[in-house]
Amino acid sequence: MKKDIKIPEVKDVHVAVVQEEHLEYKTQDWNAYIINNSDKDLETVLIVSQGYSDKKMTPPMRHTLAKLPARSYAKIEYLQDKVLELNNEFKITFFEGNQMYDKSYLFRKNTINDKALQTIPLMQLKGVLVK
Repeated sequence: MKKDIKIPEVKDVHVAVVQEEHLEYKTQDWNAYIINNSDKDLETVLIVSQGYSDKKMTPPMRHTLAKLPARSYAKIEYLQDKVLELNNEFKITFFEGNQMYDKSYLFRKNTINDKALQTIPLMQLKGVLVK
């Protein structure tokens, strides 16, 4: 029975954490984004994020996007500096046509930092990317 279930591989959908200047408070904030680098629209995008370690765990945060157009991105959430000390996991489920996709993206603790910055595709901003 299990062999009949086909789980498609997620390609060209990524999560990035980008450092951006907060104009009002004049601070450098870390914000998580979902990136759709494919040629197809994503529909009913469900995102559950949570930070955790051996001793600490944040409550799960849930987000929904009705549609994420092809070759676009959307902000998921702001990440406080204390949360960067934890493993940060983003579980993403979405539909592409009539097919459902699911993937988890993990930023290991302390990997979101200034030394790990790279140019993020589509956004042309500096950040940390998980594929």
